[in-house]
Amino acid sequence: MAIRNIIEMGKDDILRKHSRKVTKFDHRLGVLLDDMADTMYEADGVGLAAPQVGVLKRVVVIDVGEGLIELVNPEILWSEGEVISTEGCLSVPGRRGTVQRPEKVRVHAQDRKGNPIEVEGEGLLAVCLCHELDHLDGVLYVDKMIEDVTDKIEEENE
Repeated sequence: MAIRNIIEMGKDDILRKHSRKVTKFDHRLGVLLDDMADTMYEADGVGLAAPQVGVLKRVVVIDVGEGLIELVNPEILWSEGEVISTEGCLSVPGRRGTVQRPEKVRVHAQDRKGNPIEVEGEGLLAVCLCHELDHLDGVLYVDKMIEDVTDKIEEENE
């Protein structure tokens, strides 16, 4: 397993591209998932999408403190409610902003072996699922940001 470089906004246009569906569930996919998890944990993140490490595949890893979730070819089946929360992103270091997201979502995906799975999340997990799935379509949280709160958070921490 390896720590991969995280692509930052403005330095590579891969973050703005649509990811391709995974069709091969092989050793290489397993290595990608393992590397992504290691990279996310090393960077102190709660989620990471493959485009953030330079790979245009529909692959996401998430851990909001309840254990690692690996999603291949994820799609949101339904969502309900709405919540406005503060988000950051490993690809947008040093910035935070408020974003409106669904309060609850259900995602259909495949695991690393191609088996179908569903994940239902609310609160932070729902936000993280939506945030990471946006990456697969070339959308960053700053595109949906209501307010940049970077300076306000820094002031509160002083």
